[in-house]
Amino acid sequence: MVLRQKLPPTASVVHKTRVGQLHSPAAERNVGDIVRVVCEYSPSSGNALEIASGTGQHIVELAAALPSLLWQPSDVDPDRLASITARSVEKQFANLLPPINLDVTTIGWSDLYPKRDFILLVNLLHLVSEGEVELIVAGIAQSLKPIGRCIIYGPFMRNSVLTSAGDEDFHRSLIEADPDIGYKDDQWILELF
Repeated sequence: MVLRQKLPPTASVVHKTRVGQLHSPAAERNVGDIVRVVCEYSPSSGNALEIASGTGQHIVELAAALPSLLWQPSDVDPDRLASITARSVEKQFANLLPPINLDVTTIGWSDLYPKRDFILLVNLLHLVSEGEVELIVAGIAQSLKPIGRCIIYGPFMRNSVLTSAGDEDFHRSLIEADPDIGYKDDQWILELF
């Protein structure tokens, strides 16, 4: 996956807090809701992969809330991998593996991580192209066990409609920075599965 350099400043707001740790106000705001939904819909045990774990704020809370799932965090950005590592080392959860550098926009990534019981993807699809979304979804479908589950969270168009002025502004800022990215239609995503 190309680490896009032409993103608007609002696409990924992070601040350094401690040595090696990044903090995202957006991740802090939505961590409770994400943990609640994942607890409700994830399997009770097994192997879980978080794609694009970012700062690591979500994965450490998920590992604490779901100790019977073995969590594998991932990202492609070296600074974010370092942040995930720093948070993981600080927490020392037995069910939290060291983060991996995983590019889910490459063909065959799922061959390296087969038979997942659960995959979580948060706030990535609006930052990649439609072709990359197709590769990501195909890889998720191949990586999951036949009864595996996946949750995708992020900003989407609802039946091709941007549902708020804030969504319209953010989507516009994304496509102005890079015309290949921006909000994807939720129904189109579902059809890919």
